[in-house]
Amino acid sequence: MKPNMGSIDRIIRVFVAAVVAVLYFTKVIDGVLAIVLGVFAGIFVLTSLIGFCPLYTLLGINTCSKK
Repeated sequence: MKPNMGSIDRIIRVFVAAVVAVLYFTKVIDGVLAIVLGVFAGIFVLTSLIGFCPLYTLLGINTCSKK
């Protein structure tokens, strides 16, 4: 897997995941919404750690800077 995510994209994804976590633990979101957002937050963190997003490949997007 060739990285296709730039550093700013990765930072934004981790930030969004952190916001979802804070909303969940402060009980602002609950139920099905919390589960769905939690799954998306987990995917965001995972893709940020590996630097690869399968959806970007399907859409032809590459935010990684060229070397």
